[in-house]
Amino acid sequence: MRLLCTILLLTALGRYVVAAVPAPTSPPFARWTTTELVLSNGLVQRTIKLPASDGRFLTTQYKPVDGEFNYFIKTNPDFQFELNGKPYTGSGDWKLVAVQKITDAKQGDGAAVTLQSKDGTVELTVNFLLYPNLPVIRKSLTVKNLDNEPVRLESVDVEKFIVTPYKATTFSWICHDYGRRRSIGPYDGNMQDALLTVHNSDWQQGIVIGNEAAGVVKHTSVFWNEPAILSGLTHKEARFPFRKYIGKGESFTTPQVFTIVYNNHKDPDEILNTAVPDFVRKHLGTRLSELDQKPTFVYNTWVPFRQNIDEKLVMELAKAAADAGMKEFVIDDGWADNYGDWVIDRKKFPNGLKPVFDYIKSLGMKPGMWVSVGSASPDSKVYKAHPEWFVLDEQQQPTNLHEDAANMRTACFGTGWRGYIKDVLLKLALDYGLEYLKLDFTVVTSTYRFGNKVTGCYATNHKGHNDHHESLYTNYEEVWALFDELHAAKPNLFIDCTFETMGGLQLIDYAMLKHAEGNWLSNFNGPDAKVDLRVRNMAWWRSPAIPATALVIGNPEMQDTGWDMHIKSLAGALPIMLGDPRKLSAADLKKYRAYADWLQLMENKHQIMSYRQDLAGFGEPMEGMWDGFQRINTDAKSGGMVGVFRHGAVEKTRQVIINYLEPKRTYQIKTTTGKVVATLTGEALQTTGFPVTLTAPYSGELFEVTDTLLTTNTK
Repeated sequence: MRLLCTILLLTALGRYVVAAVPAPTSPPFARWTTTELVLSNGLVQRTIKLPASDGRFLTTQYKPVDGEFNYFIKTNPDFQFELNGKPYTGSGDWKLVAVQKITDAKQGDGAAVTLQSKDGTVELTVNFLLYPNLPVIRKSLTVKNLDNEPVRLESVDVEKFIVTPYKATTFSWICHDYGRRRSIGPYDGNMQDALLTVHNSDWQQGIVIGNEAAGVVKHTSVFWNEPAILSGLTHKEARFPFRKYIGKGESFTTPQVFTIVYNNHKDPDEILNTAVPDFVRKHLGTRLSELDQKPTFVYNTWVPFRQNIDEKLVMELAKAAADAGMKEFVIDDGWADNYGDWVIDRKKFPNGLKPVFDYIKSLGMKPGMWVSVGSASPDSKVYKAHPEWFVLDEQQQPTNLHEDAANMRTACFGTGWRGYIKDVLLKLALDYGLEYLKLDFTVVTSTYRFGNKVTGCYATNHKGHNDHHESLYTNYEEVWALFDELHAAKPNLFIDCTFETMGGLQLIDYAMLKHAEGNWLSNFNGPDAKVDLRVRNMAWWRSPAIPATALVIGNPEMQDTGWDMHIKSLAGALPIMLGDPRKLSAADLKKYRAYADWLQLMENKHQIMSYRQDLAGFGEPMEGMWDGFQRINTDAKSGGMVGVFRHGAVEKTRQVIINYLEPKRTYQIKTTTGKVVATLTGEALQTTGFPVTLTAPYSGELFEVTDTLLTTNTK
């Protein structure tokens, strides 16, 4: 008999913490014989035929433990890849070498199956991990070269599922672009498909595919060249092909792919709001989850000042930002005398940056700084001393991957550059006590260039890659290694890896999230309501597949008319403001601080920065509609925050439903000023909700949702 015991403790900070959580089953989640491997955690089961008489490695069943699942045939080839152009799949001829238990640091438990190919060229280990309470199976491949010469690994599909005929391919929705865009028919994915869902509304079944490969070398396709679902790395004929050379006796482990199969769900977004964020938050290993304190209100100098900053301006901005309640203060571009050397511009900062950062800290804010992580000016000392560290184009000439301009060179991370820039960044972080690094500009591919020629590195003498195609993958991996080394020296450092560094417009993915905390996703400028819509729209597009606090959405300005709507809209992501706080009146600064303190209170009480879900009945933010979000603590169920917005809609009143609360507990709904607007049980909030009236056609409100027990204990 399994004991179900969940204990909620109220801490001195007013936080609920979960002291014990029940699990359907306990590890081990894998059992095997010489002919069969069964993976099950009580929620999901996958059965694999091990090589025996016919040498095949096949997934024969993959389904939720309870109920039917109609998607897959019983002879799935499981994986495929090419070595020196020769294809290998689970349907090939393999010899079983060993099966052993494996675990990871995030409660993962499963098995690793080691196989040897009949031709004696490759030893393959297929790694499976399952997690408590979630219908997730995570998988990777480890390819070991048994040949006497290096081999070329390409076209890697970590997962390959063949679907059942007709109904799967004809009636499935392909929910791509972070699970938000729906289409039918064959789909060949791209860099934006960190996650997609295949859903059949007739069956009320589907599969979520999360691809943990980096940037432009991730690939997931659905029914593209065959009735199959493939997920792994880009194929050799792709625009940005993956390639890895594996030396004699050496091994390469692919990025992981996680999958979730489900049934009895009418809408695929149900999984996006439950199992997916739970897995990402608890088990994926995101850096954001490791932070003791998550940022709640950030200021950045980029707009409107650009590079026109100096000591006097920054100190004035810091004072005003602190008065407004900002918690982090980031100095953007313009503080250095060139790219590459990262030496302080003494004309702008005659006393250096230390007194500036000391002043920022004295105001109660955490300091941050912008640096281009892979760029140098042609006249910089580092470029002149080490031209061999920089990217070469097809003509073997130094180039600027970021944009078509001769004033900058792009460094190759497959050289000594990584060690150099690591020392630069560590010195900055440690000398100035930085808590936030915004690391920017192109390192693999550019957001602003087109085609696939001005990408990666074509150098033939760089240690980190053998050719251009291999550089696309290895440069990402070297950037991740750099981030890990920075975190080892400063564990609570918030690294903002911008979409420009990621290599695609507004691109963010799971690979980045395991090594950096956030991603500067946009540069939305303008004072009117369209900016607020774009902020909420971007946050909706990327969440809940991606943690909302990782979404750094610029550039709303503090002094804009209607600035309070900027704050309310940004509260669904990472609240970050730019602009000139010196232009605000004393009354406005007081209002800003009230919002800032309220956001911090919501984090202290409910840890809102770890959660975000869709608001039931409210869809994609768009003109003429209502939209909203909720950031409810689904572990402690103590409550959280709700944002509701009217964007030109005819209706002045909407009923608001809140999901994922404890049905029997009683909750209060409060405005940001503390006024109670409703007191309802979790069940009533989920079934009938409460009305919100917004008289202005372009307006919005934030509300706290809090357990009355928590309210009583914190009075």
